Amino acid sequence: MTYKLGLTGSIGMGKSTTARMFHDLGYPVWDADEAVHRLYAPGGAAVKPIAARFPGSLGNDGIDREALKRILAEDPDALKDLEAIVHPLVAQDRENFIREHAARQIVVLDIPLLFEGGSERQLDGVAVVSTHAEIQRERVLSRPGMTEEHFRMILSRQMPDAEKRARADWIIPTDTLEGARSAVERICREIVTNA
Repeated sequence: MTYKLGLTGSIGMGKSTTARMFHDLGYPVWDADEAVHRLYAPGGAAVKPIAARFPGSLGNDGIDREALKRILAEDPDALKDLEAIVHPLVAQDRENFIREHAARQIVVLDIPLLFEGGSERQLDGVAVVSTHAEIQRERVLSRPGMTEEHFRMILSRQMPDAEKRARADWIIPTDTLEGARSAVERICREIVTNA
Protein backbone atom coordinates (compact mmCIF):
# COMPACT_ATOMS: atom_id res chain seq x y z
CA MET A 1 0.00 0.00 0.00
CA THR A 2 1.46 3.34 -1.05
CA TYR A 3 1.63 5.99 1.67
CA LYS A 4 0.38 9.33 0.31
CA LEU A 5 2.34 12.08 2.08
CA GLY A 6 1.22 15.65 1.57
CA LEU A 7 3.91 18.33 1.66
CA THR A 8 2.89 21.93 2.20
CA GLY A 9 3.96 25.24 3.68
CA SER A 10 3.54 28.95 3.16
CA ILE A 11 5.53 30.96 0.62
CA GLY A 12 9.25 31.18 1.38
CA MET A 13 9.23 28.33 3.88
CA GLY A 14 11.46 26.05 1.76
CA LYS A 15 8.95 23.62 0.28
CA SER A 16 10.63 23.22 -3.13
CA THR A 17 14.02 22.53 -1.55
CA THR A 18 12.43 20.04 0.85
CA ALA A 19 10.54 18.31 -1.99
CA ARG A 20 13.91 17.77 -3.73
CA MET A 21 15.19 16.08 -0.56
CA PHE A 22 12.38 13.50 -0.73
CA HIS A 23 13.14 13.04 -4.44
CA ASP A 24 16.85 12.57 -3.71
CA LEU A 25 15.94 9.77 -1.29
CA GLY A 26 14.21 8.02 -4.19
CA TYR A 27 10.58 8.89 -3.49
CA PRO A 28 8.43 10.19 -6.36
CA VAL A 29 7.22 13.76 -5.90
CA TRP A 30 4.14 15.23 -7.59
CA ASP A 31 4.09 19.03 -7.79
CA ALA A 32 0.69 20.77 -8.01
CA ASP A 33 2.21 23.91 -9.56
CA GLU A 34 3.97 21.87 -12.25
CA ALA A 35 0.69 20.06 -12.97
CA VAL A 36 -1.04 23.41 -13.59
CA HIS A 37 1.80 24.49 -15.91
CA ARG A 38 1.35 21.26 -17.92
CA LEU A 39 -2.43 21.78 -18.09
CA TYR A 40 -1.94 25.38 -19.34
CA ALA A 41 0.72 24.45 -21.92
CA PRO A 42 -0.10 23.87 -25.62
CA GLY A 43 -2.15 20.68 -25.86
CA GLY A 44 -2.85 20.73 -22.11
CA ALA A 45 -6.29 19.58 -20.98
CA ALA A 46 -7.19 23.02 -19.52
CA VAL A 47 -6.39 25.09 -22.62
CA LYS A 48 -9.63 24.67 -24.59
CA PRO A 49 -12.09 25.08 -21.69
CA ILE A 50 -10.21 28.10 -20.26
CA ALA A 51 -9.90 29.77 -23.68
CA ALA A 52 -13.64 29.20 -24.28
CA ARG A 53 -14.65 30.66 -20.89
CA PHE A 54 -12.05 33.47 -20.88
CA PRO A 55 -11.60 34.88 -24.39
CA GLY A 56 -8.26 36.63 -24.64
CA SER A 57 -6.49 34.23 -22.29
CA LEU A 58 -4.95 32.12 -25.06
CA GLY A 59 -1.41 32.96 -26.17
CA ASN A 60 1.20 31.34 -28.39
CA ASP A 61 2.36 29.11 -25.52
CA GLY A 62 -1.04 27.94 -24.30
CA ILE A 63 -2.83 29.90 -21.59
CA ASP A 64 -1.23 33.31 -21.03
CA ARG A 65 -1.17 33.54 -17.23
CA GLU A 66 -0.71 37.33 -17.22
CA ALA A 67 -3.70 37.84 -19.54
CA LEU A 68 -5.74 35.45 -17.39
CA LYS A 69 -4.74 37.39 -14.24
CA ARG A 70 -5.96 40.63 -15.81
CA ILE A 71 -9.28 39.03 -16.78
CA LEU A 72 -9.76 37.66 -13.26
CA ALA A 73 -8.91 41.06 -11.71
CA GLU A 74 -11.76 42.64 -13.70
CA ASP A 75 -14.29 39.94 -12.76
CA PRO A 76 -13.81 38.56 -9.21
CA ASP A 77 -16.56 35.96 -9.72
CA ALA A 78 -14.63 34.46 -12.63
CA LEU A 79 -12.18 32.78 -10.25
CA LYS A 80 -14.88 30.27 -9.28
CA ASP A 81 -15.33 29.37 -12.96
CA LEU A 82 -11.58 28.94 -13.41
CA GLU A 83 -11.35 26.72 -10.33
CA ALA A 84 -14.29 24.63 -11.58
CA ILE A 85 -12.28 23.95 -14.76
CA VAL A 86 -8.81 23.50 -13.27
CA HIS A 87 -9.34 21.74 -9.92
CA PRO A 88 -10.84 18.51 -11.34
CA LEU A 89 -8.04 18.33 -13.94
CA VAL A 90 -5.36 18.80 -11.27
CA ALA A 91 -7.04 16.13 -9.10
CA GLN A 92 -7.04 13.73 -12.08
CA ASP A 93 -3.36 14.45 -12.76
CA ARG A 94 -2.57 13.70 -9.10
CA GLU A 95 -4.56 10.42 -9.20
CA ASN A 96 -2.74 9.35 -12.39
CA PHE A 97 0.60 10.01 -10.65
CA ILE A 98 -0.39 7.99 -7.58
CA ARG A 99 -1.57 5.12 -9.78
CA GLU A 100 1.65 5.25 -11.83
CA HIS A 101 3.71 4.90 -8.63
CA ALA A 102 1.43 2.41 -6.84
CA ALA A 103 4.33 0.01 -6.24
CA ARG A 104 6.30 2.62 -4.25
CA GLN A 105 6.22 2.77 -0.44
CA ILE A 106 5.80 6.56 -0.34
CA VAL A 107 4.63 9.16 -2.84
CA VAL A 108 5.03 12.82 -1.91
CA LEU A 109 2.36 15.27 -3.05
CA ASP A 110 3.65 18.86 -3.04
CA ILE A 111 0.50 20.99 -2.67
CA PRO A 112 0.94 24.69 -1.76
CA LEU A 113 -2.67 25.27 -0.65
CA LEU A 114 -3.20 21.78 0.78
CA PHE A 115 -5.22 22.70 3.88
CA GLU A 116 -6.93 25.65 2.19
CA GLY A 117 -8.29 23.28 -0.49
CA GLY A 118 -9.18 20.42 1.88
CA SER A 119 -6.75 18.00 0.18
CA GLU A 120 -5.61 16.50 3.48
CA ARG A 121 -8.73 14.30 3.46
CA GLN A 122 -7.30 12.27 0.53
CA LEU A 123 -3.87 11.78 2.14
CA ASP A 124 -2.37 9.47 4.74
CA GLY A 125 -0.33 12.20 6.43
CA VAL A 126 0.89 15.78 6.05
CA ALA A 127 4.31 17.33 6.57
CA VAL A 128 4.53 21.12 6.89
CA VAL A 129 7.73 23.04 6.14
CA SER A 130 8.27 25.98 8.46
CA THR A 131 10.84 28.54 9.56
CA HIS A 132 10.94 31.81 11.52
CA ALA A 133 8.89 34.67 10.05
CA GLU A 134 12.03 36.80 9.60
CA ILE A 135 13.76 34.09 7.53
CA GLN A 136 10.58 33.59 5.47
CA ARG A 137 10.31 37.33 4.78
CA GLU A 138 13.99 37.59 3.83
CA ARG A 139 13.70 34.64 1.41
CA VAL A 140 10.56 35.95 -0.27
CA LEU A 141 11.72 39.56 -0.62
CA SER A 142 14.97 38.39 -2.22
CA ARG A 143 12.97 36.98 -5.17
CA PRO A 144 13.10 39.02 -8.38
CA GLY A 145 10.16 41.42 -8.68
CA MET A 146 8.77 40.67 -5.22
CA THR A 147 7.50 43.59 -3.18
CA GLU A 148 6.39 43.88 0.45
CA GLU A 149 2.85 44.58 -0.76
CA HIS A 150 2.73 41.49 -3.00
CA PHE A 151 4.19 39.36 -0.19
CA ARG A 152 1.46 40.55 2.21
CA MET A 153 -1.23 39.84 -0.41
CA ILE A 154 0.06 36.26 -0.87
CA LEU A 155 0.18 35.68 2.89
CA SER A 156 -3.40 36.95 3.23
CA ARG A 157 -4.55 34.11 0.94
CA GLN A 158 -2.67 31.41 2.85
CA MET A 159 -3.57 29.78 6.13
CA PRO A 160 -1.30 31.12 8.91
CA ASP A 161 1.85 29.07 9.53
CA ALA A 162 0.88 28.38 13.17
CA GLU A 163 -2.42 26.83 12.05
CA LYS A 164 -0.68 24.65 9.42
CA ARG A 165 1.80 23.48 12.04
CA ALA A 166 -1.04 22.61 14.43
CA ARG A 167 -2.76 20.49 11.77
CA ALA A 168 0.39 18.72 10.52
CA ASP A 169 1.49 15.18 11.31
CA TRP A 170 5.11 16.30 10.94
CA ILE A 171 6.84 19.68 10.94
CA ILE A 172 10.02 20.08 8.90
CA PRO A 173 12.14 22.98 10.20
CA THR A 174 13.87 24.64 7.26
CA ASP A 175 16.11 27.09 9.14
CA THR A 176 19.06 24.99 7.92
CA LEU A 177 19.44 22.45 5.11
CA GLU A 178 20.86 19.91 7.57
CA GLY A 179 17.86 20.25 9.89
CA ALA A 180 15.41 19.88 7.02
CA ARG A 181 17.24 16.86 5.57
CA SER A 182 17.35 15.17 8.97
CA ALA A 183 13.57 15.69 9.43
CA VAL A 184 12.85 14.34 5.93
CA GLU A 185 14.92 11.21 6.59
CA ARG A 186 13.20 10.69 9.96
CA ILE A 187 9.71 11.01 8.40
CA CYS A 188 10.55 8.47 5.70
CA ARG A 189 11.96 6.03 8.27
CA GLU A 190 8.82 6.36 10.42
CA ILE A 191 6.49 5.77 7.49
CA VAL A 192 8.44 2.76 6.19
CA THR A 193 8.81 1.25 9.69
CA ASN A 194 5.08 1.60 10.43
CA ALA A 195 3.92 0.35 7.02
